[in-house]
Amino acid sequence: MQALAAAGIIGPAARPTGAATEAAEVANVTGLYTVQVGRIEVPAATADVARALKAWPGRVAVGGGRFSMGGQVAVEGGLHLDMRGMNRLVWFRPSERTVRVQAGMRWRELQALLQPVGLAVKTMQSYANFTVGGSVSVNAHGRYVGHGPVGNTVRALQLVLADGSVVEASRTGNRELFRAAIGGYGAVGVITEVELDVADNVKIERQVEKVPLDRYPAYFKEQVLADPSAILHNADLLPPHFNAPVAVTWRRAAPDAVLTDAALLEPHGGKHVAEAGMIWLVTEMPFGERLRSDVLHPLLTRGPAVKWLNREASLDVARLEPLTRSLSTYALQEYFVPERHFAAFAAALAAVLRRHDVEALNVSIRHSPADRVALLPWAREDVFCFVLYHKQRVWTLAQEAVGRWTRELIDAALKCEGRYYLPYQLHATPAQFDAAYPEARELRRLKATMDPAGRWSNELWRKYL
Repeated sequence: MQALAAAGIIGPAARPTGAATEAAEVANVTGLYTVQVGRIEVPAATADVARALKAWPGRVAVGGGRFSMGGQVAVEGGLHLDMRGMNRLVWFRPSERTVRVQAGMRWRELQALLQPVGLAVKTMQSYANFTVGGSVSVNAHGRYVGHGPVGNTVRALQLVLADGSVVEASRTGNRELFRAAIGGYGAVGVITEVELDVADNVKIERQVEKVPLDRYPAYFKEQVLADPSAILHNADLLPPHFNAPVAVTWRRAAPDAVLTDAALLEPHGGKHVAEAGMIWLVTEMPFGERLRSDVLHPLLTRGPAVKWLNREASLDVARLEPLTRSLSTYALQEYFVPERHFAAFAAALAAVLRRHDVEALNVSIRHSPADRVALLPWAREDVFCFVLYHKQRVWTLAQEAVGRWTRELIDAALKCEGRYYLPYQLHATPAQFDAAYPEARELRRLKATMDPAGRWSNELWRKYL
């Protein structure tokens, strides 16, 4: 874990619970937009959160794994609650397929509890380093076919409000707070406990297929969404043209299928030197794009692959970590577009990336049904999700250049009746935010009622809310 922290993968290691640090910096995985805070507290229990809140006179922000990329986990001069010390199991009911954990538990820690009894996380990101509370706060999603965001699997939340009171929220009790907390980035309170649905851990088998771009939406609906054996799915669009989807589907395998990877979970904390070298090659060498599309991607997806779902779901984000972030860093963006606009947005995305010579490593396509839970849904209807993984230089002019083409992509998504995702760099204009998330009016109203002094804050909400 110390190696990961030193590499900037998970941010500084959490101090012992109950500890506090005055006037410190809160960084994120990119190394950009570090926030100078007035104090850091590391609570071990909900009561610690309430006490810290009552003792601090100003604004308060909440952070976990620190993977959000634009200051969403801190506010300038404020109190930062580092939730990673709150990582304990509250209770586990395997027969009911449900579990309750403290919000600072990482998915990998939860997987270690579920695996021995044949269960798995129902919905999460593709990598397991994130905290459960952080994932709920951004309403994350992954490759799970038909599941949509993680909020769909949340049964209940424990929240600490601006006055220090502790409340329970669910679909039937304090429903307004429940909806605002899921995907609310800490606007109305801090999530301290999460009650989740869990699922069976099953053997899965990988199938890879190239699909014409104009055929992909129909292919997905007919061959993936309609197939009850399809568990995980994404399609990769590779540079330089981003017009030839390579569909990767993990389907339920027969119980007696022979495992090609017998590991139960992926170990975390190791170094991935080979992966870091590949990242350098494909982004720095003149033949990098061809190497990625013609050699590396086929190598990584060829041949049979059968493994446990937990094994594939427990990937370590260190796989994506470069050799260094001193001159360049790597970041994500994500856009959600209604199914009917898939082709139009795919073309617009490719055009912007080529026009601005964006060092894009990959665009991963996923799918989500409409979100009926969150107050700020990124999927108002069934959408395709375009996840852009790109490289950028760290200096100011480079950040400004990224901002320009990012705003072009946001405009393209808005033109296609879509939305952009909020946990990344804050390049959107306030007008773009309001156009993408008109429901923010309701969040502002609720926040004015529940937090009239605006104590819950961060750099995201300082700009847009």
